[in-house]
Amino acid sequence: MGSYDFSGKVAVVTGAGRGIGRAYAEGLARAGASVVVADIDEDNARRVADELSAGGAAAAAARVDVSSPESAQAMAAVAVERFGGIDFLVNNAAIFGGMKLDFLLTVDWDYLERFLAVNLTGALVCTRACYSSMSERGGGAIVNQSSTAAYLYAGYYGWAKAGVNSLTQQLAHELGSMNIRVNAIAPGPTDTEAARSVVPESYMRELIGSLALKRQGEPGDLVGMCLFLLSDDARWITGHIFNVDGGQVMRP
Repeated sequence: MGSYDFSGKVAVVTGAGRGIGRAYAEGLARAGASVVVADIDEDNARRVADELSAGGAAAAAARVDVSSPESAQAMAAVAVERFGGIDFLVNNAAIFGGMKLDFLLTVDWDYLERFLAVNLTGALVCTRACYSSMSERGGGAIVNQSSTAAYLYAGYYGWAKAGVNSLTQQLAHELGSMNIRVNAIAPGPTDTEAARSVVPESYMRELIGSLALKRQGEPGDLVGMCLFLLSDDARWITGHIFNVDGGQVMRP
């Protein structure tokens, strides 16, 4: 992982109470950023924030339901009140662990609406809550969490992540004049508690065997890309989706 200095920067990371989001929050804290650990599970968010604080980082916990504009505004207010504003937003929150496995034609409609409200439009809800503070501070950067599922048959999960890719490109244009860059990371099969609860072990073994790099990813494998995209090293990069997937999906 490259070395970055985010001293004086404020980052909001959603879904940061565990898994990949937690790894992002930890990476940002190590780089010197003040971090708002946001999660719908407030206990987990507080636990992570306390651990970061104990390690010398500036961190605060915030409960957020990313499908709710009011909840997202309250999350943004925590960053402004505690740390003075927002420079970075990582839209990582999603319904994945315990996800229902069903078809688009048969999945319960209420469940599907809730799923898309979190996994797709949640990134827009949080961006709308945070962008004005980012603009006031002279700009910033947003990283959305996509998935290689966007390029594969993966039911409504893949549909939502394909939507995240399109949202990333649209927001890059709308926010570019404010000096706010928007990119996305598309992880491949990554070893998290959520993934273990959804993907059968036999299927995961077969999937790993199809990768160019014959191992499952770990949350830490994604952190370097996230930090890079938030950093000034990526200052002329916006509207792109970057696969971090062990060679699962190879695109021109």
